[in-house]
Amino acid sequence: QVQLVESGGGLVQAGGSLRLSCAYSGTIFNIIAMGWYRQAPGKQRELVAIISNGGSTNYPDSVKGRFTISRDNLKNTVYLQMNSLKPEDTAVYYCIMNRTFGRRSWGQGIQVTVSS
Repeated sequence: QVQLVESGGGLVQAGGSLRLSCAYSGTIFNIIAMGWYRQAPGKQRELVAIISNGGSTNYPDSVKGRFTISRDNLKNTVYLQMNSLKPEDTAVYYCIMNRTFGRRSWGQGIQVTVSS
C-alpha cells in the first residue's frame, strides 16, 4: 500500500505563488515517476507536472515556465512550486505515484483557489 498526503493548498490572489507538498510512504519501491494532476469543476482531470526517477520533468504548455516539480528522496516528498498563478489554475490538485506494472496511486487531493 502507498499513502500520498498533499499539503500546501489554499487561497491566493492572481500573480501569487503556492508550493504544494506530497509526502509519500508505504510500499514505495519500484517507483517510475511522480507527478501532479488537477481537476477544475466541470473539466477533465489533467496532468500538470511529472518527474521521472532520473529527474526528467515534463509540463503542459498551460503551466510551463510557471510551475516546477521537484522531489526530495530523503524526505520522501514531491513538491510543486506554482508561480504567477492565474484564476484558471483553480482546481483540486492530486499527487500521483507511478510504479512498475502499471500501478498508479493517488493522493486525496487538495484545493487551490486563485482569486482575480
